[in-house]
Amino acid sequence: MILDEEAKDNYFKGRGAQVNPHNRFAKDDYVKEHQEGIDDWEEEDHKTTFIMGQSKSIVNKVESPDVGMAYSLNPYQGCEHGCTYCYARNAHEYWGFSAGLDFERKIIVKKDAPQLFKKFLERKGWNADVISLSGNTDCYQPAERQFKITRQLLQIALEYRQPIGMITKNSLILRDLDLLSEMAKLNLCTVYVSINSLNEQLRQKMEPRTTTAKQRLKVVEQLSKAGIPMGVMVAPLVPGLSDHEIPAILKAVANAGAQAAGYTVVRLNGAIAGIFEDWLRKNYPDRFEKVWHAIQSCHGGNLNDSRFGERMRGEGNIAKLIKDSFKLHCRLNHLNQQVVKLDSGLFKVPQAQFSLF
Repeated sequence: MILDEEAKDNYFKGRGAQVNPHNRFAKDDYVKEHQEGIDDWEEEDHKTTFIMGQSKSIVNKVESPDVGMAYSLNPYQGCEHGCTYCYARNAHEYWGFSAGLDFERKIIVKKDAPQLFKKFLERKGWNADVISLSGNTDCYQPAERQFKITRQLLQIALEYRQPIGMITKNSLILRDLDLLSEMAKLNLCTVYVSINSLNEQLRQKMEPRTTTAKQRLKVVEQLSKAGIPMGVMVAPLVPGLSDHEIPAILKAVANAGAQAAGYTVVRLNGAIAGIFEDWLRKNYPDRFEKVWHAIQSCHGGNLNDSRFGERMRGEGNIAKLIKDSFKLHCRLNHLNQQVVKLDSGLFKVPQAQFSLF
C-alpha cells in the first residue's frame, strides 16, 4: 500500500530504495528543488549500468567475529536485487556513490577477480581456510548471468581444491550445479540460501529483484538432492513485519532438505536507516509506527547496535521472543544437529603446464 497518488507516481517499481541519499564522503550535493527551476536539468536514468572496476586484491580477511566467516570474496560491488535493508549499501559510498538507488543501479564488476583469486591462492603459506562467496553483495545477482565471474571462481576453487562457502537468494546458482556437485563430493563447499519471508507481496516490495521464496525452496531441494550441504539464513527478520513467519519458514526449509538455519534481526546503520524509513512509510504506512518502534526495542531504543554479538540478534523482549521461537522451531524441524566442516587438506596449487611447441 502506497501513501497517496503523488507517492505512487514517484515510486520506482522494481527498486527497493526509493531515494538516493547524499554520500557522506562527498563534498557537494545536487538536488532538484523545482521542476521549472533549471532548464537544462537532465532526468537521471534509472536503468542498471555496469562499471568495470579494477582491484589490487579480491579476497578480504573478515575481522568481525560474529559474521561466521574468515575470508570473503565479492565479484561485484552494489547489487541489483535491491533489498531495502542490505548492510552492504553503506559500502557503496566508499566508491563515490549513494547507498540508495545508486547501490541498485550502478554495479561495479570486478572482471579481474579470477586472476586475482588465483594469485591469492598461490601465496606462500596459504592454509586453505574457507572463503565465502559472497560476504557483501550477492555473487549470483543478475549481473552474473552476463559476466559469469562467479562460475569462473568456482572453477578455480575446484581446480585448487579450495573450500568455499556460499550464500545467495538467486536461483541462478542452479546453473553451476555441475561444479558444486563435484566440490561437494570432495567436501569443499556448503551453500546457504537467504529466505526471510514466504510472503510474495512483501518480497516484491522489500527484495524487488530477487527470486521468489518458492523458487529459493526449489534451490534448497535441488542442491540438497545433489549432495551439497544446505543451510538457510532467515535474515534479516523485521519485527512486526516478518518475524511471525519463523515457524512456517523453518518447516518449509527443513522439508526442502536444509540441514542448518541461522537468523539475524534487522539493524539500520548509516544511510540504511533513512532508506528503510522512507520505504516503510511508503509501503506500510498503517504499520510504520509499530514496526519502527519494534526495531528500536531490539537495539536499546536505537535503530542499530554496533556491539559484536549483540548487533545481529538484538536484545530486549521482542528479540528474546524471536530467539526463543527460532530455537524451538529449529529443534522441532531437526535443524542444526550437525556441524559441517569443509576439508582444507586437499588444497594444492596446480603445476603449470608448459607446451613443447
